[in-house]
Amino acid sequence: MKQNAFKTASLGIQHVLAMYAGAVIVPLIVGGSLGLTAEQLTYLVSIDILMCGVATILQVWKNKFFGIGLPVVLGCTFTAVGPMIAIGSQYGISAVYGSILVSGVVVLLISTAFGKLVKFFPPVVTGSVVTIIGITLIPVAMNDMAGGQGSADFGSISNLLFAFGTLLFILALYRFAKGFVRSIAILLGLLVGTAVSAFMGHVDFSAVSDASWFHMATPFYFGKPTFEISAILTMTLVAIVSLVESSGVYFALGDITGRKITEKDLSNGYRAEGLAILLGGLFNAFPYTTYSQNVGLVQLSGVKRNSVIYVAGAFLILIGFVPKIGAFTTVIPTPVLGGASLAMFGMVISYGIKMLSKVDFSSQENLLIMACAIGMGLGVTTVPTLFANLPKGLQILTSNGIVIGSLTAILLNIVFNIVPQRKKETRVFVEKQAS
Repeated sequence: MKQNAFKTASLGIQHVLAMYAGAVIVPLIVGGSLGLTAEQLTYLVSIDILMCGVATILQVWKNKFFGIGLPVVLGCTFTAVGPMIAIGSQYGISAVYGSILVSGVVVLLISTAFGKLVKFFPPVVTGSVVTIIGITLIPVAMNDMAGGQGSADFGSISNLLFAFGTLLFILALYRFAKGFVRSIAILLGLLVGTAVSAFMGHVDFSAVSDASWFHMATPFYFGKPTFEISAILTMTLVAIVSLVESSGVYFALGDITGRKITEKDLSNGYRAEGLAILLGGLFNAFPYTTYSQNVGLVQLSGVKRNSVIYVAGAFLILIGFVPKIGAFTTVIPTPVLGGASLAMFGMVISYGIKMLSKVDFSSQENLLIMACAIGMGLGVTTVPTLFANLPKGLQILTSNGIVIGSLTAILLNIVFNIVPQRKKETRVFVEKQAS
């Protein structure tokens, strides 16, 4: 019994480490851009991690009203970073949380109707979306392997050795280890990589010593929320875009776990996200969405139990209340994290390709949908300034490779598959009626 508990706890920690860096970078960027004090920034990071845990548990806990019940981890959405900085700079941070609160309510209200759109997500769309998600994450891993974008030692020999050493260690575990050791290969790779880096003097533990021991969640920490129409419209659009991103993750996890995703499942998943966004606004955290990096981890570990995700959520809540614990995860060197991320993000691409294997490749229409969707996703990722001259509202849709690629797949599937099929069905019906 104790051994099983230890295994579950280890797998849960592995999920936390996989998403932690991505989760904390949003409050660091937003807080820094809005000129928050060190104390305010500490609160922002801590409450974000705590609410990531709450949001994750809400999503995994499938019930009559909310929760998709898949091994999914939630974190703050990167799509909201630019809009939140823009809103905060123009109207103040209170308007940021006012718009988040309203967007959460909107998602709750539209969740049922949005769930009926499952017919717009056949394998050619979901496979393309998951592939795009993996492809757009690869540059993140590569930058981390080099030491992190903007770092003074970017691409140094030591960074590359730490990154590829971590990756090779993980691959060796998958080649020679079995059972539980193999299932936590990512966690072991991060631990060994960090230990070696510390031995070589490349780990800074000052963040641990500076962090406080306890942190209390406070509703409306930054004051009473204010409501601006343009800010609300912007954040609502961000929330809807996040639902499109999440749909790809739902279908990927459904494929991995062998579960068919229904309209009801989608509605429950969207409703859980809306609830998480609403709670984020109340406690001055962020909008939340599914984290695709954890999909690769589910596949790599081979462990698909929801109990592991419950443990991950509990650890995130614990870390949120005790910043000093959370500070330990920040000492993982960026190249080490990058080496592990390359394997995880690559597995997301692999699963996208696997989902695309169900597509009828004899159809030129399907090939064109895949080509344009994946091309747009990769293109905007590599050339992010392509749509820089468009209005700010449209840039929410066009500045993110995952979003523009997903929307391209959805729209082209409607044009090439759904509309012709509807016309064909109508024609057949009319002919039957006439005969």
